Amino acid sequence: MRAETQAMIEAIRKSLALLGRRMDRETAAYRLEEFEAIIEDPNLWNDPERAQKLMRERQMLIEALGTFDGITRDLQDNIDLIELGETEGDKEIVAEAESALKALAEKAGAAELEALLDGEADGNDTYLEINAGAGGTESCDWASMLARMYVRWAEKKGYKVELMSESAGEEAGIRSATYKICGQNAYGWLKSESGVHRLVRISPYDSAARRHTSFSSVWVYPVIDDRIEITVPDNEIRIDTYRSSGAGGQHVNTTDSAVRITHLPTNIVVTSSEKSQHQNRAIAMEALKSRLYDLELRKRTEAIEAQHEAKGDAGWGNQIRSYVLQPYQMVKDLRTGYETSDSQGVLDGALDGFMAATLAMNVSGKSRSEAQGED
Repeated sequence: MRAETQAMIEAIRKSLALLGRRMDRETAAYRLEEFEAIIEDPNLWNDPERAQKLMRERQMLIEALGTFDGITRDLQDNIDLIELGETEGDKEIVAEAESALKALAEKAGAAELEALLDGEADGNDTYLEINAGAGGTESCDWASMLARMYVRWAEKKGYKVELMSESAGEEAGIRSATYKICGQNAYGWLKSESGVHRLVRISPYDSAARRHTSFSSVWVYPVIDDRIEITVPDNEIRIDTYRSSGAGGQHVNTTDSAVRITHLPTNIVVTSSEKSQHQNRAIAMEALKSRLYDLELRKRTEAIEAQHEAKGDAGWGNQIRSYVLQPYQMVKDLRTGYETSDSQGVLDGALDGFMAATLAMNVSGKSRSEAQGED
């Protein structure tokens, strides 16, 4: 067996070992049996919310077990095929099995990263806020490009995306926008995107075709679920209604139904402008509770708190990632060193590599530069 093939097999086994430890295969199987017994209870759906939660947890467990068992089975099947092909001198069988192993290694690596999303709120839906920073019209246009990038990423993941509020730029783009992104581990994947994003390009708004640098900030915080109780006293909030404005299209609201809630102790402001005033109040309050929960998470987790503070203002010296379109093509994350020359692919939503690199760095507790410093 070739050394390269043996290395792939060892990598897959390593991923399986990590998955097995985090999932506890035997305990997970017993837990699934418990779920199967619970869902046979005819009174289960008397409490629809509890029933839906249990069904979601059961499905997640089924998928986790299916992934682990499927990789384990496929690994052994392909090892057997390679050994058979080598014994019989059938190079075609060996090549097919090695190709299958390569795809399996990628699948195992992705499952290993997914297993690392075990934070308190990693599995939750998420809110994503984008705000234009220094750079005027350029930054407003850059903010709209970021919004498109994240929406495309979420759609590729099969996540549901809902625009909660949007403020148009004076000449182009958006000044701010808030999205709710729903799907398994949405917050866990997107949380690494919080920070300032820097764009360098030839400005389409400059008649002299000069190169411009612009900034926009992204903030990601989890949607809280029924396991988390957040109480907000009435005397700590101010609720204002206003008429939303925009550049036109389906997201424009022409009545005074938009709602802005300000949390006085922290000065956190949330808005909603997509539905009736009553619905907007409920949506904005949900978003406020999520922001307050996120604030508490950051206080309890020093690493996340440090990352949040490092975000700073949306301007020079505070960026986490640079997107250079001129004079060359390069997108580089300044925290991990991960980079790619496929800038258009990134702007079309190819973000998994950046997220995986940040997740791996957070787990190891080291940046690439620290690791290099030890060499």
